[in-house]
Amino acid sequence: MAPYSLLVTRLQKALGMRQYHVASVLCQRAKVAMSHFEPNEYIHYDLLEKNINIVRKRLNRPLTLSEKIVYGHLDDPAGQEIERGKSYLRLRPDRVAMQDATAQMAMLQFISSGLPKVAVPSTIHCDHLIEAQLGGEKDLRRAKDINQEVYNFLATAGAKYGVGFWKPGSGIIHQIILENYAYPGVLLIGTDSHTPNGGGLGGICIGVGGADAVDVMAGIPWELKCPKVIGVKLTGSLSGWTSPKDVILKVAGILTVKGGTGAIVEYHGPGVDSISCTGMATICNMGAEIGATTSVFPYNQRMKKYLSKTGRADIANLADEFKDHLVPDPGCHYDQLIEVNLSELKPHINGPFTPDLAHPVAEVGKVAEKEGWPLDIRVGLIGSCTNSSYEDMGRSAAVAKQALAHGLKCKSQFTITPGSEQIRATIERDGYAQILRDLGGIVLANACGPCIGQWDRKDIKKGEKNTIVTSYNRNFTGRNDANPETHAFVTSPEIVTALAIAGTLKFNPETDYLTGTDGKKFKLEAPDADELPKAEFDPGQDTYQHPPKDSSGQHVDVSPTSQRLQLLEPFDKWDGKDLEDLQILIKVKGKCTTDHISAAGPWLKFRGHLDNISNNLLIGAINIENGKANSVRNAVTQEFGPVPDTARYYKKHGIRWVVIGDENYGEGSSREHAALEPRHLGARAIITKSFARIHETNLKKQGLLPLTFADPADYNKIHPVDKLTIQGLKDFTPGKPLKCIIKHPNGTQETILLNHTFNETQIEWFRAGSALNRMKELQQ
Repeated sequence: MAPYSLLVTRLQKALGMRQYHVASVLCQRAKVAMSHFEPNEYIHYDLLEKNINIVRKRLNRPLTLSEKIVYGHLDDPAGQEIERGKSYLRLRPDRVAMQDATAQMAMLQFISSGLPKVAVPSTIHCDHLIEAQLGGEKDLRRAKDINQEVYNFLATAGAKYGVGFWKPGSGIIHQIILENYAYPGVLLIGTDSHTPNGGGLGGICIGVGGADAVDVMAGIPWELKCPKVIGVKLTGSLSGWTSPKDVILKVAGILTVKGGTGAIVEYHGPGVDSISCTGMATICNMGAEIGATTSVFPYNQRMKKYLSKTGRADIANLADEFKDHLVPDPGCHYDQLIEVNLSELKPHINGPFTPDLAHPVAEVGKVAEKEGWPLDIRVGLIGSCTNSSYEDMGRSAAVAKQALAHGLKCKSQFTITPGSEQIRATIERDGYAQILRDLGGIVLANACGPCIGQWDRKDIKKGEKNTIVTSYNRNFTGRNDANPETHAFVTSPEIVTALAIAGTLKFNPETDYLTGTDGKKFKLEAPDADELPKAEFDPGQDTYQHPPKDSSGQHVDVSPTSQRLQLLEPFDKWDGKDLEDLQILIKVKGKCTTDHISAAGPWLKFRGHLDNISNNLLIGAINIENGKANSVRNAVTQEFGPVPDTARYYKKHGIRWVVIGDENYGEGSSREHAALEPRHLGARAIITKSFARIHETNLKKQGLLPLTFADPADYNKIHPVDKLTIQGLKDFTPGKPLKCIIKHPNGTQETILLNHTFNETQIEWFRAGSALNRMKELQQ
């Protein structure tokens, strides 16, 4: 690409020095589409540049890459208050992406808004509803049959409201976005917590709830608390068995599951260039497990190479022209700085039961023996949105070939999940898939599958203690197979493959030997594979449905008797009074993720039916009163019963209730059902020591009060048999704590303070009953 000044000189000469024509030609030349699926929706680097310059002049300091992209999308760059960790930003995202499980509720909310079309490019991706059972083709056919009603709803809703629709079998949302929609400098929001995957292509891609997506699709500025920025400086270079996955496994061990809350993690430094684009995506993807708002890498040649290989060389060329805005400024300030020397980094494996319990692979066997974790590996699973790139599959196949050459196959069961139809078709063409099958693997459908609990597992009984190793991102209790005794560990695909061959956690491929069928010992060599195919990617089957230009005749039907879909009724408005005598539904002990609040797996089929899915409310949370899951005391009958049944009893009898939670309440998935369900069944507030970012926002969107103890020790003052009164709502203002009166059964009372993070707009949501209600008020 010629420098701008040289390009200007050449154009002026060609145009006879008529400079106004130069600007016209350059502007025309710079009109590059965001995606070939949307040829009339353009990348606006010129606006990004303009906004960055306005903010830079105001702040008068160097900017991080995160700040450039976020502030470059401000609705009002000249007037917006900007203070990291404090001010709320009003942003204009470039696009929206929704996976099928969350898209149901998002589209139901959009329909109820009464708007005719989405205001920004948006897509729906069918990846969550396909259960792993027999293998790719059979599982896909079964899913299409079982989920026909939901798929038809999403396809027709997409056609009616201008949303692109990726059919079942197309692949996992985040891989599709990386291949087709992400680009350097994009601001994208997605209704899935692993949306940050797009940071591997230099974009700010943030996971949100469906109500946030509705705001953006409605053309309303999206609010985000101004994130802090954690810098991770990478030095050295990756080599041997160490992979990009080990970077985030190491960082997760440092920051823990809540260490990134309220911050964007920004990778930089000379080590970045040793990581492939898809490897950077892996790192950003799993950044969700440290609570980060998102993660991002600076634009470089590895990204340009990937863009070109995926048919987007025009975007890469445009990014080259604006590169100064797609990398951090020299001397920029980070709120926290971590340094990782890639040359010294060793392969890691994290778990069980939490993704931040980090171990070097060389040490995990000894730790497992000490802790009593099962050493025998029952299943190894590779793929998922985190690790299903061409490079990932190639490195795993390189390990597999060595074992096959010595007559070995996997001792453990072994599954492979391609990330997209393009990846599936390409690894079939290039022989990787067959090599992994020869090792004993089963290639599953291009979908989330076991990673999100969509796994019809048959090799163990529920309650049986066992170990699995995966290349996934999340390993909470019961996450993959609904068995609380499954010890799940996350690591890189090549380490999973090596461990599945050996069959034990005690195996370290860097030092340990295997025995071939000829009785000879051999050691696996570190895998090496191309980051991208030598030939072009094979796109496979066409699985995309364009929205029609004219959708006036398109109908979206939701049967009133459907058990899968249900039109939404507005939530009740705040009555203008303080909340008196709230009953405590449950006081949660310890970790409570969105999986505990609204389980996935078999419940995914009800994601479009609020009343039906509410039957899983908090069934995984541990009740501090008895140490049991899904067993709480009914304050009226004094009998213990399931949480959803008790909540329904309270709702029927007009008893408003509250949940008491521990630290980082609602970590994990972006699923807004974890906020919709308590609202639907009569909750008014959730009071905790701290919240995960997405869940806190989701609760606000649905008209609930997410509140935190001003003194975390006050958690211990509240007992499940108490009643609570929350005062101060008539004078509800940003930054002003609310008062909570704890009424004990013996007649005594205590008063504590509750903090909140509501701004003026969010207080209006509460008063209106929900953000959607407030949107409708503003339309009238």
